[in-house]
Amino acid sequence: MEYAVEAKDLVKQFGEIRALDHLGFQVKEREIYGLIGPNGAGKTTTIRIAATLILPTSGTLKVFGQDAVKEAAEVRKLITYLPEEAGAYKNLSGYEYLRFMGRFRAENHFEVEKMVQDAAEISGLGERLKDKAKTYSKGMKRRLLVARALMTKPKLAILDEPTSGLDVIHSFHVRGVIKRFVEQHGVTVLLSSHNMLEVEYLCDRVALINRGQMVAEGSPEELKNKLDVANLEEGFAKVVGFA
Repeated sequence: MEYAVEAKDLVKQFGEIRALDHLGFQVKEREIYGLIGPNGAGKTTTIRIAATLILPTSGTLKVFGQDAVKEAAEVRKLITYLPEEAGAYKNLSGYEYLRFMGRFRAENHFEVEKMVQDAAEISGLGERLKDKAKTYSKGMKRRLLVARALMTKPKLAILDEPTSGLDVIHSFHVRGVIKRFVEQHGVTVLLSSHNMLEVEYLCDRVALINRGQMVAEGSPEELKNKLDVANLEEGFAKVVGFA
């Protein structure tokens, strides 16, 4: 079986710090797979390896059978990546930003405009897309960036803390967009999040990582039953030793 993402024996060493310690997992096609864990657990390191931004010290990670190290250029054609601290060009309008980013993937003007139309619908920002990004709230910027990440209809969307710092309304919108996009377009999603409500709502399966190692994996319901807890937040605290 070919997985959307297959990590085997991943190790990442930053000097004396081992960020990933023989981590392995598989993500199925059309699945929303969540990485959760405390700060420093290795979630963002894993995501950056999948996004071909950093190299593992050892081990492998494949995206739809393509090696993220040896075939990085091919992997980049299959993915889109939204970092936690991404930003938009503040002096461009929302539409101008989306067109600018669309040109990196589209083959012609018509493809660019189709992407922009899709992104406008995804973002839900309406007429505000005509305004410069510097006038947007944090929630509006994040919605613009999520739309940019999804408008190309990638095979794999890699999302690092997609609702980081957002209020309830903006978070609700972004989660709904991700869920619908997977259902409508068959996109696979690999995401990290500290928001346990978000993880329970969005994810088909979850990997709980601590100190660079997998400590539990399963659907949210399976994890709650396995750990004998009422919610993932309790399970999270129990596994990392705070409960």
